[in-house]
Amino acid sequence: MNLFEFFSAEPYGYYSGGQDNSTKKETHTRKSRLTIEQINRLRVMNDIRKLEYEKSIEKINSQYAPAEQPAGMGPLG
Repeated sequence: MNLFEFFSAEPYGYYSGGQDNSTKKETHTRKSRLTIEQINRLRVMNDIRKLEYEKSIEKINSQYAPAEQPAGMGPLG
């Protein structure tokens, strides 16, 4: 969880606690079934996580990439 998520509204595709009505009791013995809407939300959430991960990897790669050497400068100077 990021700090900005505490102060701003949830972006599209993130988990929403208001939509979670899956409280179970001891007497509920059947396995719950996912609806198509729930499966679609899970897919969207997974796509967003994958995109955010790829962006963070690009940022990390650019930060730790070796410095470019000026033209004409070889490894021996």
